[in-house]
Amino acid sequence: MVVNSINFLLFFIVVFLVYYMPVVSQRKNLQNIWILITSYFFYGFVDWKMLPLLFSVTVVFYLLGAWLKASMNSNKSRLASRITTLGVVLGVGLLLYFKYLNFFADSFASLLQAVGISASWSTLNIVLPIGVSFFTFKLISYVIEIHRERIQPAESFIEFATYIAFFPTILSGPIDRPNKFLPQLRKNHQFDYNLAVDGCQQILWGIFTKMVIADTIALITTEAWTNFSSKDASYLLYAVLLSPVQVYADFDGYSNMAIGVGKILGFNVTKNFNHPLLARNVSEYWRRWHMSLTSWITDYVFMPLNIAFRNLATLGLFLAICINLVVIGLWHGANWTYALFGFYHSLLFIPLICFGKFGKNKKLKQGRWGLPLMKDLAMMILTYVLVAFGQVIFFATDVPSISSFISTVASGSWNMSFLFDISTLLPIPMAIFLFCLDWTSRKKEFAIQRASRIYTNKTINILILDLFIALIVAFFGYNGQGSFIYFNF
Repeated sequence: MVVNSINFLLFFIVVFLVYYMPVVSQRKNLQNIWILITSYFFYGFVDWKMLPLLFSVTVVFYLLGAWLKASMNSNKSRLASRITTLGVVLGVGLLLYFKYLNFFADSFASLLQAVGISASWSTLNIVLPIGVSFFTFKLISYVIEIHRERIQPAESFIEFATYIAFFPTILSGPIDRPNKFLPQLRKNHQFDYNLAVDGCQQILWGIFTKMVIADTIALITTEAWTNFSSKDASYLLYAVLLSPVQVYADFDGYSNMAIGVGKILGFNVTKNFNHPLLARNVSEYWRRWHMSLTSWITDYVFMPLNIAFRNLATLGLFLAICINLVVIGLWHGANWTYALFGFYHSLLFIPLICFGKFGKNKKLKQGRWGLPLMKDLAMMILTYVLVAFGQVIFFATDVPSISSFISTVASGSWNMSFLFDISTLLPIPMAIFLFCLDWTSRKKEFAIQRASRIYTNKTINILILDLFIALIVAFFGYNGQGSFIYFNF
């Protein structure tokens, strides 16, 4: 049941009507119970066999949180540290088992065979629970934040279970922190018309970027990644340069839908993107890209490593960044390509570290005609190209295919005949349109709101919204209904 489907629309109408019934909306416990029931239904609709797992780990971490708090209240600091470590180990172990066990077993067997040692065992039939990378990070941060005394444990199991299973975000994020989300479950939510309109606009914008922009570009990039050996170099390079726009429009589209659904229900879901395609260096890019993940990894992985390596000075900083980005890469899945993707991005930090630019973030300035300054524009283009070539690593099925893809581009023909196909050229104005909207709306939440603030006339607003809806309907028939990229993670 994807968010941009008729099934989800019918599901959400039922959720909405019951949630705001007077008898329910006046009591936060009833609202939380209803959200929990519908969240488990939503998750079970996608993969009902994994419901026992979701429930079990929720119970375990709820009890760990209560035990941890009791130990801290009794001044048993050593026991509290051990409980926190246990929680982290259980969370990481959950990911290792479901996402990486087969990967490490196969890699170890290949290593033994490479040195002449025979090793053979059957791959375990482990089913990857959808959304496990997202809800596991919620579980881990819960015990860590209690131990750091930044939050109080959940007031009830219902409250905690609702936070973990919240249906708009359980499949593909954003990853809400407990200190921001749990307090929202401790009050009843009355229907807010303005917030609901805001949410509907954000959902519409998310559907537009996903179905009109991302899915159209996917027709090009999917063909390039899967059949690159039969394509000429110019077509592959074209797909590579379009790929950052596709991934951004796809994932930001889902995030906006999730945030919009949350707004309609009265929740403030974590913002996940801040115009990453306008970044002027790779450090700024990662501060703007998938922010709920990168901030999580930064707080719980990079900062402790940076402190541990501080005696190594510049080398220590690079090692912390490298490990941080390799972890982010491997978070996406059990494949050496993801680790290599993270390492590639860590190498892009070396010039920033050497020239003292790491961590610095100057505000974007408008030049003549509202355009970015020439220096900023040049840095944006360079950063975009570097990120684009990183997508070759990200989408490769294995490490050898990376070199094969690059070899095909380097030694292939440059037949530009594909540019005479209108359907192939269609992504170009879409990408330019997205860049322009990102630039003009960078101080606002998203483009439709920006348009509605510029054009205060209600008739014009309605026409703008109707245009977006018409494009969505038209491209729904043109592109079909592609799945979200980050459902795989």
